[in-house]
Amino acid sequence: MVIFLSFILSFMSPAPHSGTFSIVACDTLTREVGVAVASKFLAVGSAVPFAEAEVGAVATQAYGNMAFGPIALDLLKKGVTPDSIIKVLQNMDTLFDQRQVGIVSISGASASWTGKGCSSYAGHRNGFCYAIQGNILVGDTVIKAMENAFLNSSGDLPERLIAALEAGDMAGGDARGRQSAALLVMRKNGGYAGYSDRYVDIRVDDHPDPIPELKRIYKLWERFFLLDAHGRIGDQYAKENKTELSMMEYQQAMKILNEVMQENPDDPDLLNEVAWFMVLRGIELNKAKELIDKALEIKPDDANILDTAALIYFKLGFKKKAIEFEQKAVHLDPENKYFKDMLEKFKKGKI
Repeated sequence: MVIFLSFILSFMSPAPHSGTFSIVACDTLTREVGVAVASKFLAVGSAVPFAEAEVGAVATQAYGNMAFGPIALDLLKKGVTPDSIIKVLQNMDTLFDQRQVGIVSISGASASWTGKGCSSYAGHRNGFCYAIQGNILVGDTVIKAMENAFLNSSGDLPERLIAALEAGDMAGGDARGRQSAALLVMRKNGGYAGYSDRYVDIRVDDHPDPIPELKRIYKLWERFFLLDAHGRIGDQYAKENKTELSMMEYQQAMKILNEVMQENPDDPDLLNEVAWFMVLRGIELNKAKELIDKALEIKPDDANILDTAALIYFKLGFKKKAIEFEQKAVHLDPENKYFKDMLEKFKKGKI
């Protein structure tokens, strides 16, 4: 297999010359792996980033050889170290001096390669859980700024990867300008409804200022997809009695919800959504009560809001008020079996 791939790679002509800066990284606590990349190159996200949950991440750029992504990931799965993978790729490719590669494993081991044939400025820096590389840059300040931002930023892995891209861009980035950016982060069952591992998968293929646009899209992704992922993963940790990990996920979810509430402080449906998330998981019930009380002031005859209020009040020990709320919800939506079942549970004093 290696001999065959070596033969194929030796005859592959180089791709169009492309300047790019990227970071591949992992989080050993959440077990996320990912790549963030930007370039004056159309749709850089279609060529550079590769990642696999529970395995690692790869960036292949300069005269990028896209075969490196799957080959490196397959070798990582077999236990080959990133440093050794660089040597394997070198032996398979006669154009390796014109390539640039960054690799990180799920355990945090990393390696980078910058061939002597890469256009200046080209270079890399790597350490535990990250590898940063770039070519056709304004200078080494881009790589250094990215490293500093990644190591000193807070938040989860996607946020830290974006912070690194932003820092690289602020330091000058691609010497030719801006065009595209991408963020790919994999996490086991972290994708939509837990059906895939694509925790974050967003691209800006052609834009005059792609990194701010990528960040804008990421904020939308958080609200539509990561909110559910944090809640779902947190619930699984709770079932496994991993209390600290579950609370970490819930805190990330609450961070997203609080940001949305700051933008829409008087949206009763949003207040209800946040309160519901909190009461189901027993998070700050007094705060949940404040939110649902405000929602009821704005929308007093909404059955869903009344149902949430009933559960919050019941858990806080206000059984009589909980029954009143649920009775009103049943009156407003008499065909709703869930409301009826909850009313009976409240009357029996058990949920």
